[in-house]
Amino acid sequence: MPYYKVFEAELDEMWSYVLSKENPRWLWLALDHENREILAYTFGRRKDEIFRSFQKLLAPFQITTFYTDDWGSYERNIPAGAHVIGKKNTQVIERKNLTLRTRIKRLCRKTICFSKSETMHDTVIGLVINILDFGWCYPRFNYCST
Repeated sequence: MPYYKVFEAELDEMWSYVLSKENPRWLWLALDHENREILAYTFGRRKDEIFRSFQKLLAPFQITTFYTDDWGSYERNIPAGAHVIGKKNTQVIERKNLTLRTRIKRLCRKTICFSKSETMHDTVIGLVINILDFGWCYPRFNYCST
C-alpha cells in the first residue's frame, strides 16, 4: 500500500479482553482526519512501549498534527507542537470505535462472546477491519465491501 502525506490524524485506543477481564487487550487505531480512513492499527497493552511501536507504523505518513484524548502516553511521546488534546477533533475516531464495538461482539464490554487466545482475538478483529475499512474482498464467503 503506497504511503501518502497525512497532515492531521486522530489516535485512540479501545479496550477488550482475552479469556478474562484480568487479561486486557487494547486495539490502537490511527485515522486520517481529512478523509476518515484508517491509517494503521495494532494490538497490545496500554503501555508507552506499545504506543512507541505504533508510532513507527505511522512514521511513513509524515503526520504533522495528532488529535488525541488526554491519556498520558500521548503527551509523553508526541511533541507538544504536534499534539492537540480534546474531544472536538476526535469525534470521528470515537464513532469508528463504537461502530467496531457494535459489529464485533468481542469488543463489547458486557458479552458472552470473548476470545480464548490473543492470536484469535487479533486475527478476527484485524480481518473485520480489513474487510470493512480497507475494502478487502473474500470470494469464499461471497462478501465484498463497497
